[in-house]
Parts: sequence; C-alpha cells; structure tokens
Amino acid sequence: MDIDLVYLWVDGSDPEWLARRCAFTGQKFDNTEANCKGRYADNDELKYNLRAVEMYAPWIRHVFIVTDGQTPAWLDTSNPKVTVVNQNDIIPEVSRPCYNSSLIEHFLYRIPGLSEYFLYANDDMFLNRPVTPETFFTPDGLPVIRLIHARLRDWYLAFRKNVLGVPYKYYIRTLRNSAELVEKRYGVYYSGKPHHNIDAYLKSSCRHTGEVFGQEISEVLTNHIRKDNDIQRVIYSYTPLAEKRGHLEYVTQRTSFRFLIYKRGHYSKLRRFSPTFFCMNDSEYATDSDRQRVTEFLGKRFPQKSKFEK
Repeated sequence: MDIDLVYLWVDGSDPEWLARRCAFTGQKFDNTEANCKGRYADNDELKYNLRAVEMYAPWIRHVFIVTDGQTPAWLDTSNPKVTVVNQNDIIPEVSRPCYNSSLIEHFLYRIPGLSEYFLYANDDMFLNRPVTPETFFTPDGLPVIRLIHARLRDWYLAFRKNVLGVPYKYYIRTLRNSAELVEKRYGVYYSGKPHHNIDAYLKSSCRHTGEVFGQEISEVLTNHIRKDNDIQRVIYSYTPLAEKRGHLEYVTQRTSFRFLIYKRGHYSKLRRFSPTFFCMNDSEYATDSDRQRVTEFLGKRFPQKSKFEK
C-alpha cells in the first residue's frame, strides 16, 4: 500500500505571521495552555523529524506539510517526495484565517493527491527506531489505533473538577467533547487518550467521520483560535473503533513516550525506555533555554542531513 505522511507546521517567530495573527485575534502570546509561546515555537523539530523518517521509514511515499503560507527556509521544495500545502486550500472559507490546529485537523483528508492510507504527526513527534507499514496498518487494511489506557485518570480528573473545583484544561475538554459525541452516536465511551504521536488513518474513514458528525463540526468552523468546544481529532480514531474499522492497541512509555521538554529528567527516561515513538512536547511550562536544549539534543540524535534539506 502507498502510505503518505502529513505534518502541520508553523514558524511562530515569523514577524509577518505574528503580525497577521495579532491583528486578527487581538492576542499576544501569554502563559495559558491554549495561547502560550510553546504552542507555536519552532525549534527546528521538523527538520530533525524528516531525518528520522528517512532513517526509519524510507518506505513513506510522500510527505505533505500543511502551513499557514509559510515554508521552512531549509526545506528543499524541489524534492519530488515533499509538498507544502497552504491550509487555506483545504479548510472552509468561513474558517479563514485559522490559528487553531484542532480545527485544521478536521480537513486533512482534503489534501490534493493524499493517499488513502496516511499518517499524521505534529513536527515534535518522532520515530526512534525502524518501523514498517505493518506498524501502522494491519493486513486487512485497517489502521492500528494507539491509545493510552486512562480510565483511572478520567476518574481522577472528574473528582478534581466535581469535588475540588479544579476545571478541566483545554486538551482534556476537547478529548471529552469527542468521546461524548461518539458515545451519543454509538453507545460506547472511549476513555483511552491519544498516545500523542504519529497516528494512522484512512482518508475514506476521515471523510465518513466528518459526514457522521457534520452538524457538530459545522458548529466549530468559526473557531479561528482554540475554544473549549473544539472537537479533538481523536474522534477520527474513536469512530473507526466504534464501527469495528480499526484495531486498538494500548501503549506504554516503552512504546510511545511523551517527553515534556521542561523536565530535564525525561532525557534519561528516553534513553532508558528506548521507545518506538517519542514526542518532544513544548508547553506553557517550558522556557527558551528548554527549547534550546531540545534543538541541541535533536542535532546530536539525528546528525545526518536528509534529502529533504537544501
């Protein structure tokens, strides 16, 4: 099967992009979860990500990079295996301009030329060892859907909210939005969280899910920035599971490790676990020195220049 790889990418330090964003939203970066600098910072992750892909998944047919009219300065756009896609070409007109990745992710299946079988990643989600197409799709042509078993955490967060008065964070709210929509439609509630790394999809399944929940998605089309009623893309994993068109696999940190860059101890954890996937997760808790450490680490981990670079 032909398998493509899709990324979302933004250079949050680009003065022109920053000016456009600020003029439209009236917001500058603050220290909140949904609007922090770490949400948009570029630490050269994509460059090293593509080096990892070339090392560990050379069978990828094509790479699509969805951006807000930006192109990485180091990217060799003459490489026939890579295409830069303007997000405005795939999202509805009513959603433009869009500074909300949770909204853009609903329309990835619209990318012209995208294969039926595709993988999706943020630029901070890395391969750490060789993988094969069978890592992501089973012989019956269905995706492997990787989740983190989180039932106890779901109860704990509900206790904090309902008893202690600690509200859900944006990410948890959007996950619950998706889970509750699937439960209402199919009668099954999935408490498993996304493993926060490279996920596998069928283009036809994404289109189908978008049609099933077309009314609900239409209600968030004007969420130009992140809002609490956003529908997290895990709905494109929960729905195939509910319809028996995907294979569930629960992961551990030895399979897929979410690396919080502000926690220096996670570097030693990554070496110890040696997982198949790892994510260098930026956040409102990270500092510029944490981000500089990420770039230095990735440069040592993936030193060989890829064919995607000039």
